Amino acid sequence: MILTGLGDEISPQLKEQLKVMRGEGIKYLEIRGVWGKNILDLSFPELERVRRELEEEGFKISAIGSPIGKIKITDDFEEHLKKFQKALDIAKALHASYIRIFSYYIPTQEKPDKFREEVIRRMEKKLRLAEKEKIILLHENERGIYGDLPERCRDILQYFNSPNLRANFDPANFVFEGVKPYSQAYPILKDFIAYVHIKDAKRSPQGIVCVPAGEGEGEIPQILKDLHQNGYNGFLSLEPHLAQAGRLSGFSGPEGFSIAARALKKILDQLKISYE
Repeated sequence: MILTGLGDEISPQLKEQLKVMRGEGIKYLEIRGVWGKNILDLSFPELERVRRELEEEGFKISAIGSPIGKIKITDDFEEHLKKFQKALDIAKALHASYIRIFSYYIPTQEKPDKFREEVIRRMEKKLRLAEKEKIILLHENERGIYGDLPERCRDILQYFNSPNLRANFDPANFVFEGVKPYSQAYPILKDFIAYVHIKDAKRSPQGIVCVPAGEGEGEIPQILKDLHQNGYNGFLSLEPHLAQAGRLSGFSGPEGFSIAARALKKILDQLKISYE
């Protein structure tokens, strides 16, 4: 399996992101933000700077951690589609095969099924563009979107049944939805998984908080063991969010990211799963 991570959990500065990740033996970056900007807000000269720094440091991009689909299902889609086209352009510029996407926030008082047709319409437009560019879209199960529960994630993925639309499996996000990631979500989605976010979570007196892999209710060791037995050799992307556990300010910071990386590597070592 291949280790990667969201570098802006470490620092806004790209050099600091890469320094910390290299220190943990990681050579891939899931790029979501640098220099205080979201990846989609970078100019093409800034993207060239990113490409150059990655090349100088010997890093490659595992995925574009885009916010595509993180708008209300009732928001204007045409402007959002233009942003998606930029995401495709960025993926090509940085030689990335994957773009992370979401399936739109649903009004809290409404039933998600009411918006299924519109979700499918929007997803299809993006998928057809991605297919032309030979880019794989990774749908992440996010709280509050149409695809927040495993059954609705599967609904989207089965409907299209395309190699260019797969699942980015996020265990902690299922914990936040009251779903057991391995026992309940994984059996439903295992055939669609092409990318995994390593983020764990557990209940606490303060509510549900994120913790290092293996310390929460994300059932991460069971998921990794089953993925390994089924031949998965893709990315494991660290998105620790450890600040939510009261450990650090900001997101995870350099220290928190290293704590998260070492927790993941400990699990992999215990399971005798090789990684790079």
